Amino acid sequence: MRYLTTRYAFLAAAGLGLLQVAAAGESEKSAALPPPATRDIDFVKDVAPIFEERCNHCHGEFAAEGQLRLDAKAIVFSGGMSGPSLKSGDSKHSLIVRRIAGLDDQEAMPFEDERLSNEQIGIIRKWIDDGAKWPGGFGSDATTVEKHWAYVKPERPDVPEVEQKAWPRNAIDNFVLARLEAKGLSPSPEAEKERLLRRVTLDLTGVPPTIDEIDAFLSDDSPNAYEQVVERLLASPKYGERWAVPWLDAARFADSNGYQRDGRREAWAYRDWVIRAFNADMPYDQFVTEQLAGDLLPDATRDQIIATGFHRNTMANVEAGTDPDEEYFNATVDRVNTTGTVFLGTTLECAQCHNHKYDPISQEDYYGLYAIFDNTAPEIKRHEQSRREFTGPKMNLPLTDKQRAAKTRWSKLLDEADAAMRQCLIDLPEEMKQREFVPAVAQRPEFFEMKAKRDRAAKKLDEIEPHTVLVMKELPEDRPTRMFKRGDFTNPGRLVEPHVPRVMHDWPEGEPRNRLGLAKWMTDPENPLLARVTVNRQWAELFGRGIVPTLVDFGVQAESPTHPELLDWLAIEFMQEGWSLKRLHKLMVTSATYRQSARVTPELLEIDPYNEIYSHGPRSRLPAEFVRDNALAVAGLLSDKMHGPPVFPYQPKGVWNHTGVASNEWQTSTGEDQYRRGVYVYWRRTVPYPSFVNFDAPSREVCSLERSNSNTPLQALTLMNDPVYIEAAAGLARRILTEVDGNNSDRIIRGFRLATSRRPSEPELRILTRRLDSAVEQFSKDPAAARQLAKKHERPENVSVDTFAAWTTVASILLNLDESISR
Repeated sequence: MRYLTTRYAFLAAAGLGLLQVAAAGESEKSAALPPPATRDIDFVKDVAPIFEERCNHCHGEFAAEGQLRLDAKAIVFSGGMSGPSLKSGDSKHSLIVRRIAGLDDQEAMPFEDERLSNEQIGIIRKWIDDGAKWPGGFGSDATTVEKHWAYVKPERPDVPEVEQKAWPRNAIDNFVLARLEAKGLSPSPEAEKERLLRRVTLDLTGVPPTIDEIDAFLSDDSPNAYEQVVERLLASPKYGERWAVPWLDAARFADSNGYQRDGRREAWAYRDWVIRAFNADMPYDQFVTEQLAGDLLPDATRDQIIATGFHRNTMANVEAGTDPDEEYFNATVDRVNTTGTVFLGTTLECAQCHNHKYDPISQEDYYGLYAIFDNTAPEIKRHEQSRREFTGPKMNLPLTDKQRAAKTRWSKLLDEADAAMRQCLIDLPEEMKQREFVPAVAQRPEFFEMKAKRDRAAKKLDEIEPHTVLVMKELPEDRPTRMFKRGDFTNPGRLVEPHVPRVMHDWPEGEPRNRLGLAKWMTDPENPLLARVTVNRQWAELFGRGIVPTLVDFGVQAESPTHPELLDWLAIEFMQEGWSLKRLHKLMVTSATYRQSARVTPELLEIDPYNEIYSHGPRSRLPAEFVRDNALAVAGLLSDKMHGPPVFPYQPKGVWNHTGVASNEWQTSTGEDQYRRGVYVYWRRTVPYPSFVNFDAPSREVCSLERSNSNTPLQALTLMNDPVYIEAAAGLARRILTEVDGNNSDRIIRGFRLATSRRPSEPELRILTRRLDSAVEQFSKDPAAARQLAKKHERPENVSVDTFAAWTTVASILLNLDESISR
């Protein structure tokens, strides 16, 4: 008995010890858990994106491993094969938290992928500790997601207080600095004046500052010197040419129809309308309205009708065998999708065939929008069996100055020819004309020469026809719209009435159910998306990334805004300041956030590698058109001529040989038109301008809101070998040699400043000097190579061929510098 008592005492002590060891181990594991977040957590904005991006590929609709799905509320709470995945109010003991943290001797989920960050685990813990609130209807069983932040009308938030009160220049900086201070960071110092001037000049006009502008800014120490520069740039006509480029991507503007035949179309008047609208600072709500429904406005002007070219930029297939009904369907679908992407930041495409998988857009909503555009005249008509014709609504434009001058000239020649012919005629009685006129005139050959001239003048006069532009036009009677089952135009379903997605605000009372009514609904201050989507894209153009990084998607699958309060503040400010894009751009570029240096310290690279919290200034390569504009401007070749039909600068021979319409040959422009800005270059969808393609320009077959930013050998080869850039290098060499009467060092400094907007460092100057000396020696020994390089370019007087060729190679190096094609 005593033995048993001792034995039980021993076992009890041992058991207690094991329990203490286990408890200690449990305590250590719990201590290893990242702490819950300290801020309020919104499931839709904060938690759902983590599930979607990191978990649902294994635990979602298509792969419910362990019978667990994290996209369906009921399954999340009931759990899978391992039991309930969470304990509401107790994150420490919730299975999902322990698995993603790698506790319980299990490998951390997700397997074969980077672990969730401590911040992400903390967000999930805070959500569970606060009761794991899951909005009704959210997820795979959703019908609406009315509480998703993007579908809630923005309200102006309070501007946050910050510790470094001297740094902010406007409210933008308070929002940015508050986030930096929360991370224990300070902003980067302001960029050097030269770099800042280059950045803002390229951002607002697409061309670099001149040396005179640089020197004037460097010598101006007044406190408002920078603001005066910004005002000058906003007033420049180049502003409209620069900001038209991303809009034309969004509007899928092109000078051709697309598809295999890809014939030419006249659409440039729409492009010119966009440029003029930006330069005039047309209020954005008006800008949207005129493009959606300018033709439906009371007493619509020519310009308002031209604006509707926005939705006539759809592709058109005129190949033999094309079904006009299918083509009409495809064009209307494109209008719906583009409207959703550009104005609502919503990916509507899914709902063409079925209810949207993630966002609260039903298939009926999709065809409600389709019905709004389903009353437009078709583009394609049948003729013979093997022929289709592009016959969409067009509007004649006034004759250009060149056309008017030609018409005057040919009219004068026609009148002179008529007068000369009358002198040759014999005044015969009526009954004798046929019998005696011809023999009489046949003896006077000058009559037939004059008649030939007269007929030629008449033919030329008839050929002077006004240019046209594609526009929208309503059918005289409304056509019924049906849903198409699975998005198949041959399988119509039930009738639908024109309407907008039900998750959003109501249709304006009393407005017609057409494109004009849609424009009124779109620009209604109750719209939670238009202003947010627009300011986000403008921010991305200037700062390199959007506050919402997914520019095309503000739905449930979108990345969460990095600064949600700033986004809403900007949206409200934009609307209340009259929808002025120029005021918005000024607000952004005059902020201390924008003016930061782009230099990145190792600490910042570790903490903020993608500049998500704007710890340093923006820096990126120029868009394709501006790479070319920049080179021509530096070379002194860029033309200031604006507007008009597209131009055809140098292009490699044979690029168009494999497209469907062989007769559409590239006719290289002559004179000033070779040096027009990139926005005016002819845009063929199947074969866009090659150097633009090499620098990531889109085809514009569909709407594009964000260009990729690649770095490939083709880009360096383009800058070295494309005739445009060779000529630019020769032009820069000519400027260097004629603008500087000094030694080679002074000339290199001048060229470097022209190309990069700053002075070279001593090591950079030495390298370029050695390269110049080497090139001079090389070409002096090989005069044939020097002549080959210099023969097509204007050489300054009193400069030898080998010297000019050597400077051209140095100029080519300058144009190839990373700084020369960056902002």
